[in-house]
Amino acid sequence: MRNHLAFVALVPVALACSPAVAATVADPLGDFLPSYIGPHDADLDVLSFSAKFDSTASQFLLGGTLAGTINPANPGLYVIGVDTGAGANAPFADIGEPNVRFDQVVVVQKNGTGIVTGAAGGPLPGANITIDGSSFSARVPLAMLPSTGFSPARYAFNLWPRVALGANNQIADFAPENALLVGGVPEPSSWAMMLSGFMLAGTAFRSSRKLSLQA
Repeated sequence: MRNHLAFVALVPVALACSPAVAATVADPLGDFLPSYIGPHDADLDVLSFSAKFDSTASQFLLGGTLAGTINPANPGLYVIGVDTGAGANAPFADIGEPNVRFDQVVVVQKNGTGIVTGAAGGPLPGANITIDGSSFSARVPLAMLPSTGFSPARYAFNLWPRVALGANNQIADFAPENALLVGGVPEPSSWAMMLSGFMLAGTAFRSSRKLSLQA
C-alpha cells in the first residue's frame, strides 16, 4: 500500500514538469551591451521577456518588462526577432551575439504602435499593443508570421531594445543573451526533470506490482 501511495505522490511531480505553452526568460539588471553607444535609459534595459502561442486565438502573445517606466519622450523602440523556421538572418556576430537568428521581425514603438515585417506583415492594430508602466505586450496574429518550416509552437524569439534603427552599436540589450526563446517546447533541463519524474514513477509502480504478486 505504501508503494502505491509513493507512485500516486510522484505523478504530480511528473505532470508539473510537463511542457508549458508559454516561456519566459529573465535578464539581469543593468547589462547594457559593451558595444552600445546610446543612453543607458532604464526603459531600454530588459528584465524579462515572454512568448506564448495561443492556439485557440491563433496568435502569439509577446511581452517584455523593462527596468523603468516606458517613456515615449525618450528615444528607443523594441525589436523582436522571430525564427519561423528559416533563421536566415544572424547579423550580430560583431557584437558577440551570433546565435540570435531570425527571419521575420515584430517592432513595438514606445508610443504604442507596431509593425510586423515580411511578405504577410504590416501595421499592428493599436488594440493589439499594450504599454503599462514598465511593461509592453503585443498580440500578433499567426497570419502575420507565416511559417518557413516550424510549427507555431516551435517558433523562436529574441527581444532587443534599440535607441534607433541603424548600426548594431545602437542595440542596448538582448533577451535572451546570444540565444533564442522557444515558446512551446521545454528546455533540455525541463525534459530531464520530466524523464526523471517518469522513471521514478515507473520504478515505484514496478516495485508495487512485484510486492502485490509476492503477496
